[in-house]
Amino acid sequence: MKHQQQSIPLEGRKITSSHVAQWAQALTQLHERIAPRFARPEPRRRALAYLQGLLSETSRKNGWQLAEHAREATPYGMQRLLSQAVWDTDGVRDDLRAYVVEQLGSHDAVIAIDETSFRKRGKQSAGVGLQYCGTTARVENCQVGVFLSYVTSRGYSLIDRELYLPADWCEDPDRRLAVGIPEAVHFQTKPELAIQMVKRLLHQQLPIAWVVADTVYGDNLDLRTWLEAHGYPYVLAVPCNEPVGIQTLDGRRRRVEVCEVEALLLQAHDWQRLSMSEGTKGPRFFDWASVPILHQWQEDGRHFLLIRRCIDDPQEKAYYFVFAPQAITLLEMVKAIGGRWRIEENFENSKDLGLDEYEVRSWTGWYRHYMEWISSVGFLLPPSLLPSMAVSGDLLPVPVSKDGKEEHSRRKYLSMDELYSE
Repeated sequence: MKHQQQSIPLEGRKITSSHVAQWAQALTQLHERIAPRFARPEPRRRALAYLQGLLSETSRKNGWQLAEHAREATPYGMQRLLSQAVWDTDGVRDDLRAYVVEQLGSHDAVIAIDETSFRKRGKQSAGVGLQYCGTTARVENCQVGVFLSYVTSRGYSLIDRELYLPADWCEDPDRRLAVGIPEAVHFQTKPELAIQMVKRLLHQQLPIAWVVADTVYGDNLDLRTWLEAHGYPYVLAVPCNEPVGIQTLDGRRRRVEVCEVEALLLQAHDWQRLSMSEGTKGPRFFDWASVPILHQWQEDGRHFLLIRRCIDDPQEKAYYFVFAPQAITLLEMVKAIGGRWRIEENFENSKDLGLDEYEVRSWTGWYRHYMEWISSVGFLLPPSLLPSMAVSGDLLPVPVSKDGKEEHSRRKYLSMDELYSE
């Protein structure tokens, strides 16, 4: 199936040559911001060409195609940019995060944690192996990356990434050496990688209203404990058999599984029908209920079990552990977890930005490709354009909201390549 091309809606919006110039200028300004991270002019220029290639209509985003888009005769320069050129990958990450926060920053920021998989044919790429591939929902030969998305009412963008390194890779010095895995890198679980990335936000004193994630992360006690210790509210999905402490209606304290709580504590009037977020077909409505749960066998007014029930099939339920400020409302919990789907939209919207088409096997190459890729995902319209036009969240990686409501026009579009050719 052919992916949608990256484009800008034209219907009802008059895009002038001035707008086109501003768009190109915005990408140039983003590149100028990260340019000091490159030691020499050649990789600095090539990084911009790489970004432009990722944002182009080029059918595939591998080394040959990106080189051809940049009018280079061979892919070696693009490959060298990812593998051997001297530049500060982590510095680019920090610059991009600062850029995204400047554009989207808000007191209501949600950090969404999720992973995505990259299928591979061979066995030599860093971290590759037989493991669960979320893309196909089965065990496959793949790499797995853990990502953070920054979500506010103004938009959303990926801001960080870590490659999951399976234990067998960590224990194989020859394979590590072949792909350049640093000696300091040791085995870390996916929740530990998530903590590592959130620590970077803590170091930058970035305000975070909520942290949200699926069961891979919500099921991890160490992650929940770390977030609580640092004062980060969360809504984290947990499996139906997750143990929890509750106080029953007759005052007894019991340890039960989360799937048992509804029968013990909830009545019909405890459920509310609420929308967790706006989807492409309108509000995403479910029935919701929350109950206090015990923390260290005491009710503290900050720990809750949130239950989501499908309207069409009431037997289909999802469960979440919540750590929240005092006097939190059910609606606030529901809106917070709605932010988790934004990171999935980041992945979905970025399929044609070269998500899994890089050709460098090294550890450094993976991090550099995904830093360039995240830079393209984080690329925003300059603020001066916002009053006159908005970007469809389904067509560009970072949607820009107008008056708090996302635009979803799908009628007429101008391609990125057409923009740059103006």
